[in-house]
Amino acid sequence: MSVSTAAADQSVCTPLPVLGRDVTVPLVTGGEVTYAALDYAASAPALQRVWDDVAAYAPYYGSVHRGAGYLSQLSTDLFENARRTVAEFLDCRPADQVVFTRSTTDSLNLLARAIPAGCQVFVFETEHHASLLPWQDAQVTYLNAPRTPQQAVETLERALAGRTGSSEGGHGPALVCVTGASNVTGELWPVRELAAAAHAHGARIVLDAAQLAPHHPLSVTDLDVDWVAFSGHKLYAPFGSGVLAGRADWLQAAEPYLAGGGASRKVTRREDGGVAVEWHETAARHEAGSPNVIGAYAIASACKALTEAGWDTLVAREQHLVRTVREGLAEVPEVRILSLFGDDAPRVGVLSFVVEGWNSSHFAAALSAEYGIGVRDGLFCAHPLVRTLLGSDPQTQGECGAPEAAPGEKSLNAIRVSFGAGTPDEHVERFVNAVRELVADGAKWQYRTEDGRCVPAV
Repeated sequence: MSVSTAAADQSVCTPLPVLGRDVTVPLVTGGEVTYAALDYAASAPALQRVWDDVAAYAPYYGSVHRGAGYLSQLSTDLFENARRTVAEFLDCRPADQVVFTRSTTDSLNLLARAIPAGCQVFVFETEHHASLLPWQDAQVTYLNAPRTPQQAVETLERALAGRTGSSEGGHGPALVCVTGASNVTGELWPVRELAAAAHAHGARIVLDAAQLAPHHPLSVTDLDVDWVAFSGHKLYAPFGSGVLAGRADWLQAAEPYLAGGGASRKVTRREDGGVAVEWHETAARHEAGSPNVIGAYAIASACKALTEAGWDTLVAREQHLVRTVREGLAEVPEVRILSLFGDDAPRVGVLSFVVEGWNSSHFAAALSAEYGIGVRDGLFCAHPLVRTLLGSDPQTQGECGAPEAAPGEKSLNAIRVSFGAGTPDEHVERFVNAVRELVADGAKWQYRTEDGRCVPAV
C-alpha cells in the first residue's frame, strides 16, 4: 500500500519551501509587506512537502488498528511506517520504542509518569518548562545554571555523586533531563558528555530535542541518551503530534499514560464485579484512543524531507544566517545578545537579546507593526533561565515601556529571533536593518499596553 507524495524540488542553496512564504501583512504606517516569520522556535511553518504529503493522504484517512477495510489498513500501514521512519531519523537502537504523543511537553510528562518509584531526577534550572516541571511527584534536584559546557558536566557529576538512597546493588534509579539546544540562547549543550556522566553514576538521561531536532542531525545511538523527546510543530509538521523515543523497560513496566482502547490487549470481568486488564507492552501501551495518524505521518514526512535535503547543507546555510544576525546586532552597541556559554559557543538559529532603553515587548511590537517581522518577546517558558541572564528581580512587573526610557532600565523580558530551513536571507537582513533603524530613530508609531501586551495605539 502506498500514497503518492509530492516530489521535493529543493535547491541546495535556497531555503526549503514552506507555507506562508508569500503571505503579506499590513503595516501601521501604510502599505503591505511580505511577512518575515522569525519565530521558528515557537512553531515553525509547515514544509510544503509535509503539506503536500498530508493532502495526498487525506482522502484515504481511516481508523488505525481497528478496521478490516482498505482505508483502515492503509492508515495503519502509514502510521506504523511513520514510527519506523522516526526511529531511522533518530538513529534509535533496535530495541527502542517510538511513542507518538502530542508534543515535547506531553512526551516528558509521559516519561515522568513512567519513572520507577523512588527515582531521583536531576534537571538544570536552564530548562524549558516542558522539561523543568513534569517531575513534581519525584525527588527533584534543580541544578544551577552553568556558565560553560564543562561546568555543566562537572555540576552534574557532583550532584550524582552526592545523591542519596540506595537499592540492592547500589543507588536507586535516577534520571537526568537536559536540553539539546536552548530555546532561549540557541546554544548547544554537551549532551554526549552529560550522558556519559549520567551513565557513569548509574543514572539514565532524557534529551529534550525540541530545538535540536529541527536544526541539527540527531543520533540517539551516538549521543547514548536513553530517551529523546521532540515536537512536530517545531519540525515543520504542525499537526499536533510529538515523539518520545528510547528504552522500553520503564515504559513497559509503568501503568499506561492514558487508560482506554488501544492501550489494552485484553479486558475481562472479574468475579468480584470489576474488570481485569492486560495492557500492551508495545508503544501502543501509551497511545490509548484513536491515534493522530495525520500528525505522525506529517512528522515522518518532515523527517524524510530534512534527511533528503542533507544535514550538511541545512546546517551550513543556517549558520550563515546565524552569522548574519550576530554580526548585524554586534554593530548596534545598545543590543546585548544573551548567552550562557559565551559568544563563541556553537548554537542553532535561536538568539535572544535586549535593547538598552527599550522594553522588549515594545521593541517586538514595533518590529511587527512597522516592519512585518514576527519575533517573540517574554520569558519563553524558561523563566528561571531568562531571569538569570537578565539579572532581573523575579517580582519585577513588565509593562509596554517606551523608547525614551532611561538607559539601562531593566525589562522583565527579552526578544527572541529564530529561524531555520525555510528562512530566506532577505528576512534576516530585513530584521537586522529594522533593529538598526528602531534603535537609531525610534518607533514611528505610538504603542500602549492592552491585556498585558504591547500593541499599536489606534
